[in-house]
Amino acid sequence: MTRPSQELLRSISDEHVLRTLMTARKLTRAELAIETGLSKPTVSESVRRLVEQGLVADTGERTPGGRGKGRVGSFYSLAPEVGVALVVTIAPDGVKAECVDAYGDVVERAHHPIASPSEVASALPSAAAEAVAAHHVRLCTVSAADPVDRRTGRLVHLPDSPFLVGELDPVEVLGPLVHGPVVVDNDVNWAAQAEHAVLGVTDFAYLHLGEGLGCAVVLDGEVRRGHSGLAGEISHVITAGPSGATPFIEVFGELGLRRPGSTAIDVPRLREADPLVPARAVGGVITALVTLADPELVVIGGTWGPALLDAISAECTRLPRQVAVVAASVEQPSLTGARAAALDLLRTALVNQGSRPR
Repeated sequence: MTRPSQELLRSISDEHVLRTLMTARKLTRAELAIETGLSKPTVSESVRRLVEQGLVADTGERTPGGRGKGRVGSFYSLAPEVGVALVVTIAPDGVKAECVDAYGDVVERAHHPIASPSEVASALPSAAAEAVAAHHVRLCTVSAADPVDRRTGRLVHLPDSPFLVGELDPVEVLGPLVHGPVVVDNDVNWAAQAEHAVLGVTDFAYLHLGEGLGCAVVLDGEVRRGHSGLAGEISHVITAGPSGATPFIEVFGELGLRRPGSTAIDVPRLREADPLVPARAVGGVITALVTLADPELVVIGGTWGPALLDAISAECTRLPRQVAVVAASVEQPSLTGARAAALDLLRTALVNQGSRPR
């Protein structure tokens, strides 16, 4: 049997120490030994290496000691200079940017409202620069309320679908502010990841019903994005409309529930309308989802979807294959999902730095 190398053992020890400090925030070497299950000499050597790399620092705080109380212990934490992750959401109401540290705390926020998609191009760099001004940013996650090209991170305008935040290349705009990757995804995919964290279900569909229409399909615990990242763009799924079989997005045009000059749904007017036809149209979309993806349940999110939950559930009782339908439960789901991913990426980046050969 081949024994692991000393370098590998040191890397594993360093990862244990780093991840323990990420959750406990500050510990003495003796406390780290207890929390990690490593020996005190192993922890001491790991702390020494991580301090040399600038990942861990002595906080200056000491335990009570002397006069029979034992040796004085030094508290260690992540070094203040390890950096943060930038999280950005681009939505019809504006651009939000926040910095998250490796403990999961939001240490900076900026919000630039917008009145139209044309304002996003200036609001995005302004909000991001405001949020990162005093921080070393290692990476960034971006949530955008439009389809996203999986290969490039650019926002995509699909025919007859509302372009809620406009043509944009977030990777190009934010790259100069970040010392690492910029990960861009559709807001519905981020929302589905946030719901997945609380549902305990590995196979479900997240249906976003708001000004725009979207869907994320989660199978085996992973969001399925498709070849170009456009899986779940449901606007052109054929469903039941007022005049018969109709593309989903056209149902709202036939009902007169679009915003003037746009295919975006007029949410206030829809909330006042009879829910029967919209619910029937949603039921047709769910039929397609159940047929193709076989989810355990369907989560209804967005600005008007949960309000129609009873009507949608009633439609689903008539489907050939039954599926449970529930309302989304996570507040600010897209931001929550993007923030959780940013935190995971940041912690992984720190661990990888601590594991590099020395």
